[in-house]
Amino acid sequence: MAGLNKDTPMPQDITVHSASRLLEIAFSDGQTFRIPFELMRVYSPSAEVQGHGPGQETLQTGKRDVTVVALEQVGNYAVQPTFSDGHESGIYTWDYLYFLGSQQQQLWNDYLQRLQAAGVDRDAPMPVKGGHACGSH
Repeated sequence: MAGLNKDTPMPQDITVHSASRLLEIAFSDGQTFRIPFELMRVYSPSAEVQGHGPGQETLQTGKRDVTVVALEQVGNYAVQPTFSDGHESGIYTWDYLYFLGSQQQQLWNDYLQRLQAAGVDRDAPMPVKGGHACGSH
């Protein structure tokens, strides 16, 4: 998901709905998705969230009220949001946004199951971690 899949529809319109905390994105195939900021933040493609390989993901909590405070375009293939919690290292390609939008119910269910398995509440604050020297976040 690092690049743009040539078969992925292109976005025609992107709207940040701050009050309802949704990113609305209309694609060239006629699909329009309203992706909650919380879902975007929980599934950020950044190394800070995804880790550097399978099994290194960091379960995100306390993101229910997160907002997008800025949205920068990255080339012709992605956007990079800045979230109200300071997270700004995720680059969301068009194909990743299409994936988030089209699979959001399953992704949401998976997230709730991971929270339950970890015995953590969705609104719990993120634990404070020690330093990490990889330089990617």
